[in-house]
Amino acid sequence: MDWTKILKEVDPETYETVQNELDRQRNGLEMIPSENFTSPAVLQAMGSILTNKYSEGYPGKRYYGGNQFIDVVEKLAIERAKKLFGVPHANVQPYSGSPANLAVHVAVCQPGDVTMGLELTHGGHLTHGWKTSATGQLWKSVQYHVKPDGYIDFDEVRKLAQENKPKLIWVGFTAYPREFPFEEFSKIADEVGAYLAADISHISGLVISGAHKSPVPYVHIVTTTTHKTLRGPRGAIIMVTQKGLDKDPELADKVDKAVFPGLQGGPHDHTTAGIAVALLEASKPEFKEYGQQIVRNAKSLAEELMNNGLKLVTNGTDTHLMLIDLTPFGKGNGVFIQDALETAGITLNKNTIPNDPSSPFYPSGVRLGTPALTTRGMKENEMKIIGKLISQVVHTAKDYHLPENKDERAEYLKKFREEIKNNGTVKSVREKVFELCKQFPLYPGLQ
Repeated sequence: MDWTKILKEVDPETYETVQNELDRQRNGLEMIPSENFTSPAVLQAMGSILTNKYSEGYPGKRYYGGNQFIDVVEKLAIERAKKLFGVPHANVQPYSGSPANLAVHVAVCQPGDVTMGLELTHGGHLTHGWKTSATGQLWKSVQYHVKPDGYIDFDEVRKLAQENKPKLIWVGFTAYPREFPFEEFSKIADEVGAYLAADISHISGLVISGAHKSPVPYVHIVTTTTHKTLRGPRGAIIMVTQKGLDKDPELADKVDKAVFPGLQGGPHDHTTAGIAVALLEASKPEFKEYGQQIVRNAKSLAEELMNNGLKLVTNGTDTHLMLIDLTPFGKGNGVFIQDALETAGITLNKNTIPNDPSSPFYPSGVRLGTPALTTRGMKENEMKIIGKLISQVVHTAKDYHLPENKDERAEYLKKFREEIKNNGTVKSVREKVFELCKQFPLYPGLQ
């Protein structure tokens, strides 16, 4: 059955939009570090008839009938997660990373308990206790920071932990380019009797491939999304380690009850199938090489960017991502660089840098990474080419500055976007990006 043809006949507008997005992904460089390209097998699982089923509960303990095959799929995903990460318990039902992290809070904390996490503007995640998140409103969140050099300030972490005695400490970041220091956090958490949760959403694929140390020996709980370096669908997994069960033998049950019925109803069975497929793919020898290539590519790209006059937070990377610090050109320039690069066919995201002199909405940095480019087969030589292209666009757009008067910003940005579309350097880079993408076709059999 030609499913694409059916969509085209039933809803040509949606079909056209999907095709336009496919063309955008094929003809540009996807460099947002939290994005990747799933395999055709994962896509097929996600578009399967499993989406028709309702499956409240867990395998063998459902509230609806007709789940004998859904149970098989979920058990596959669970067992594969346990084996790959080396944990005794895994829950594959969270709808996404944010609900998974909320479930961890519900499992181990009472409303008003003290928690700790890295501040959002210093590279942390919204759900690690930031003030606008429920995790920062229902619990008393104490936020730690990085030092001026961009590395975690462990003197501050220990001091805050000893003073506040948190029930839960988060280690995990969305914009931290260095290896996650699990062991150091473990010592502090043990000193104050806290649960330690590692959010490895960005690096789970690197952990599986051996390109990053595993948190499992050091923490009680591990959460991860499944769509970043793991290269699966948009879902999440919560895992309980042996250290977690040693601390609290009921921890696995607490996590499961927090997910369902605490926060969710029936799981998305088609997503569970996609997770199962992605975990099987991640168990193959070629995935290990893939994860290590991600890091080699990131290091090569970082070096090229710095060689071309750009400043990086911590002067490099250990992982898949890096942060360009744009403050040498002014403050609040992230939106200009993001838009200029997108016009040139390179997609990344504006991002705060540590001690950003501007605001999160108009930050002074951009965040980029290599997972999706590596999926397409690009290696170090391509990273050097891309590093030069990015640098050309940054230097072309660096003299645009955000007006201090907020009333002038919308008109200034509109003028900037018109000018950048007609900029000769940006047009030239766009042509080179298009030619590079043709050498590394994405989903060649997909129409």
